[in-house]
Amino acid sequence: MNFIEELEWRGMIHTIMPGTDEQLKKEMTTAYVGIDPTADSLHIGHLVSVMMLRHFQRAGHKPIALVGGATGMIGDPSMKSAERNLLDEETLRHNQESIKAQLAKFLDFESDAPNAAELVNNYDWMKDYSFLKFIRDVGKHLTVNYMMAKDSVKKRLSSESSEGMSFTEFSYQLLQGFDFLHLYQEKNCKIQMGGSDQWGNITTGAELIRRKIGGEAFGLVCPLITKADGGKFGKTESGNVWLDKRYTSPYKFYQFWLNVSDEDAEKYIKIFTAIGREEIENLVSTHKEAPHLRALQKRLAAEVTVMVHSQEDLDAAVEASNILFDDATSEVLKRLDEDTLLSVFEGVTQFNISSDDLTAGVKAIELFTDSAAIFPSKGEMRKLVQSGGVSLNKEKLQDQNYLVTKADLLNNKYLLVQRGKKNYFLLIAE
Repeated sequence: MNFIEELEWRGMIHTIMPGTDEQLKKEMTTAYVGIDPTADSLHIGHLVSVMMLRHFQRAGHKPIALVGGATGMIGDPSMKSAERNLLDEETLRHNQESIKAQLAKFLDFESDAPNAAELVNNYDWMKDYSFLKFIRDVGKHLTVNYMMAKDSVKKRLSSESSEGMSFTEFSYQLLQGFDFLHLYQEKNCKIQMGGSDQWGNITTGAELIRRKIGGEAFGLVCPLITKADGGKFGKTESGNVWLDKRYTSPYKFYQFWLNVSDEDAEKYIKIFTAIGREEIENLVSTHKEAPHLRALQKRLAAEVTVMVHSQEDLDAAVEASNILFDDATSEVLKRLDEDTLLSVFEGVTQFNISSDDLTAGVKAIELFTDSAAIFPSKGEMRKLVQSGGVSLNKEKLQDQNYLVTKADLLNNKYLLVQRGKKNYFLLIAE
């Protein structure tokens, strides 16, 4: 597999340094991507550069994931309007271990293959490096004029909302450049990859390698991913879409991909999956013949969910997605864990009811009118029950005097009531 050709047809190359392709054709090459360790989970914004490393390894080359423990203590000014909070070492180490576990789903770290992936942390080579040594060994090789010419610096200094830039952040490109130099010397790493916002920092590293030791290094960046409507990719109303199920449930993760537009699905399936070119082209034409079936979105959502979580998580997410349709059964509903249940019925009307009342049992007609105003009157509820239009936990309610008890609770806490075809209500027993 030719790495550059693979990335080109997938739409994953924004800018590439001359000579990069020649270097890759010459020998097995090592490349790295830097990952910000400010959280103990990656989010889907990280996935583009992670997929670059995955394709790099598939093409027979050696990927390095660099966790920016030292640089994470400072903060990268690229595309940011404000400085970030600084982290302590204990938090950084915890975040590093969590991130490695996630990366292991994409990269082979464990085999004895010559191109097995490695994880490094720049804190390990920066923590004992003195400031005097740094400005003498690194700072003298790059002029302030060179550093000021970078887009990330110019944008920040010219922004009306910015309060300027601290020396700490201004020095960031030197630190990232030094990472490249260190990996070049210690790991024979000749390429740095990342998002297009990293181009300035990557070229600084290549320039430092050239000026300090006369070496030749290369860089390649992918475009920043956007949505067709111009909105920011990977953000929802509740924030980032995380890879860790503690922060984004597999159901919500699956739903994110399932709900992207046709145009975005066609773009994302190339970037975020390893499906081959011919198969993707077939999927695209199938989708265009019957867009309402959302074949592209379903395949995209399935592939990414299995890659990040598991086949079991995908099956559960698909099952949960069908809950809102009439063909779902009460057994499916009862299998949902609490987080998924709340995700599926996010936004539906909720009522709090007394858990104690359910010990002895409450007649459904009283519970759904007096305790929770699902029906405006008992008469209206009777009529709808008689016509088969009321369900409790996805089972038709045959008798308005059915005694609802704690045995009916989902996850020992919830009751799901359906009035008509589309009106859902969640009762929370407290």
